[in-house]
Amino acid sequence: MLGLSAALRLAQAGQQVVVFEREPQLGGLAVGFKVGGSNLEKFYHHIFRTDRAMIRVIDEVGLSSRLIWGKPVTSMLWDDRIADLDGPLGFLKFPFLPLADRLRWIACLALLKLAPNEKPFVGQTALDWTRRMTGPNVQRVVWEPLLRGKFADRADQIVMTWLWSRFHERSLSLGYLRGGFQQLYEALGTHIARLGGRVHLSTTVTAIRPQADGSVLVESDRNGAERFDQVLVTLPTRLFGRVAPDVPPGFLERYPGPEHFGAHVVILGLDRKLTEHVYWLNVNQPGFPFLALVEHTNFLPPEDYGGLHLVYLGNYLPMDHPLFGRDDAEVVSEFGAAVQRINPAFDPSWIRQSWVFKAPFAQPIVTAGYLDTLPPHDTPLPNVYLANMAHVYPQDRGQNYSLLLGERMARHLLRAHVLS
Repeated sequence: MLGLSAALRLAQAGQQVVVFEREPQLGGLAVGFKVGGSNLEKFYHHIFRTDRAMIRVIDEVGLSSRLIWGKPVTSMLWDDRIADLDGPLGFLKFPFLPLADRLRWIACLALLKLAPNEKPFVGQTALDWTRRMTGPNVQRVVWEPLLRGKFADRADQIVMTWLWSRFHERSLSLGYLRGGFQQLYEALGTHIARLGGRVHLSTTVTAIRPQADGSVLVESDRNGAERFDQVLVTLPTRLFGRVAPDVPPGFLERYPGPEHFGAHVVILGLDRKLTEHVYWLNVNQPGFPFLALVEHTNFLPPEDYGGLHLVYLGNYLPMDHPLFGRDDAEVVSEFGAAVQRINPAFDPSWIRQSWVFKAPFAQPIVTAGYLDTLPPHDTPLPNVYLANMAHVYPQDRGQNYSLLLGERMARHLLRAHVLS
């Protein structure tokens, strides 16, 4: 989204734009694949009412009629039971905490929602702040399982500004582009092409080399070498160094970019519902091989996917985690056994199809000193600029913030072009 939104705004400003995409489809971490008559994201996605940039661009490319809104149920698994967290009443009824702790939890969430920016939370870790605010019971049942499930042994270092953004920037109402977000990415590519731009799919950039005349040579495996006035790189910082051999070593040592976890998702296509009504299930109970269960077809109708009931089982993990190298069938079997603990009636015969998807650099690890690792957008290479998902801080990764950053980078490149 970051690269495409920048390319669209640059093309609209009259620039001749070329997009290089390594994969056979546009979309990055929001890319889809066909299930029934629709596209389904490989890694679960939705948007919020607060994602105004996404809503604006969906309208701009003519897809507003496909955008649907709802309030699917979010729940939590603890002590072999599922408790709904469906608005304030759900929190008040939460069965795993005494009333006094529930009220402290609600007050904490209200404070995060009302705080206008991240400044009150700077310099504090998420686990320390939530422990002080909500006490040991809420910490044990809610915060610690959530943070350790997502960040493993880095949980103690995650800064409170990251957690603030997760709650402050989100709404209870969720939006989804019926037929899949892939439609949006393809529409963006089409709009760029109509404005005279070129989109190269299945094309890997192998080198970015500044030239003596101020131009930038971009080498790729399918298009040879092309010269450009400006280049915007949207790779993670650690990959940027691999394709830009002329970057001074001191720059990457000073600005290595943050550590990332990768994404690992198993998707089950079932012949029936797994849960009666749950869309998002936070798996706070220890001993499960995944941190979230998302029953997509408790939000969207199974008919959109050939009648399949679709369930995501998701993880963020260190990129050297053994799960990334495991046999897919073996992983599906193991995850299926864990699903049976959530619904004892579940039987592997319910599975009609299954998929396993993996992606590196999916979740930045936001620890103290995070900002110090972020490189400036203007790199030491003349006319080469860098912006990636890590730069959306204090917001967490997401389509909306990538889109806004892409638009901001387009303005930055246009200003630099005029000044040159």
